[in-house]
Amino acid sequence: MSSVRIEKVTDKKGLKTFIEYHHELYEGNEFDAPNLYCDDFATLSKDKNAAFDFCEAEYFIAYKDGKPAGRIAGIINHKANDKWERKSVRFGWVDFIDDLEVSAALFDAVEQWGRGKGMTEIVGPLGFTDLDPEGMLIDGFDQLGTQATIYNYPYYPEHMEKLAGWEKDNDYVEYKLIVPDEVPDKYAKIASMIEKRYNLHVKKLKRGEIFGTDGYGQKIFNVINATFGHLYGYSELSQRQIDQYIKMYLPMADLNLITLIEDRSADNKVVGVGITIPSLTKALQKCRKGRLFPLGWWHVLRALKFHKTEVVDLLLVGVLPEYRSKGANSLLFADLIPWYQRYGFKWGETHVEMETNEKVQSQWQYLESILHKRRRCYVKKITL
Repeated sequence: MSSVRIEKVTDKKGLKTFIEYHHELYEGNEFDAPNLYCDDFATLSKDKNAAFDFCEAEYFIAYKDGKPAGRIAGIINHKANDKWERKSVRFGWVDFIDDLEVSAALFDAVEQWGRGKGMTEIVGPLGFTDLDPEGMLIDGFDQLGTQATIYNYPYYPEHMEKLAGWEKDNDYVEYKLIVPDEVPDKYAKIASMIEKRYNLHVKKLKRGEIFGTDGYGQKIFNVINATFGHLYGYSELSQRQIDQYIKMYLPMADLNLITLIEDRSADNKVVGVGITIPSLTKALQKCRKGRLFPLGWWHVLRALKFHKTEVVDLLLVGVLPEYRSKGANSLLFADLIPWYQRYGFKWGETHVEMETNEKVQSQWQYLESILHKRRRCYVKKITL
């Protein structure tokens, strides 16, 4: 008889236990970037996350010897399933002690729930949408994590290899980019050339330009939808999600670290976006159990406003497909690198990139880059 008990989260107390489990399991870990409690609570709450307009989810906690020993979320993104013609139940927010009985019970809970919903496969780690952390770390366990990605212990992928039926579905890579002393000549020359040839220009935001139906916040997410729509598991952000993300993230952003590219020959159409932020990892590690109070807010503020970090995170870098061959990304880097130098950043962290996406990876060819992390999404067939 199994000594593991699985409980479904049914109330706020259970959700609190679910969120705090990660902080307990990774307390003191020097590489993990724990989420803020308030962010996880908003994402996982059905009345707060606009993704629930087209998603449904259940959360499960594993108990062993009367104590929490693991957690997992089961998510069905109906919009993504329709787009990619799959019947997938996703797993995310997965953590567990190094006990195969615990991990097996957690995955079985999501599999059974998905089977009851008519799903034919279980995939992950994935969130509600592509803007949630995704992919289990399989290499780079001694590298600093980022707010936008998942950090996990090395035994996680070992469990995936031991549990029956799991296979690789998709791999991501991440790069460390060394901030150069000078903007590379290639970026500078190409940027100057395309400004003249294609009438493309850098746009720096002002606070008053972000909001509204015609504001730049809306234009940014229009580019994101158009740029990332073809990527693995992506489901187009709804208008309600876009409004939510604009209100959550853009007001606190350092606008010097956000660069847009406009096509002046097409009514100042936004054709490229570079959204970067100072790394919050060290600051988040000082927020006890993900709380901003009593002192966590100060550490986050020091990173965001006073740039007390040597690392900059490249959250979203995207150029519309028809402008990529024109070298529009060179304008982004030619503008952002001087800001990185001014703020004292030593290196940048790319966001996850599909290992097969050579076009994205070619963006870094004029910089010193190090492939230092790899992560994986797994898939398992569900027998009905």
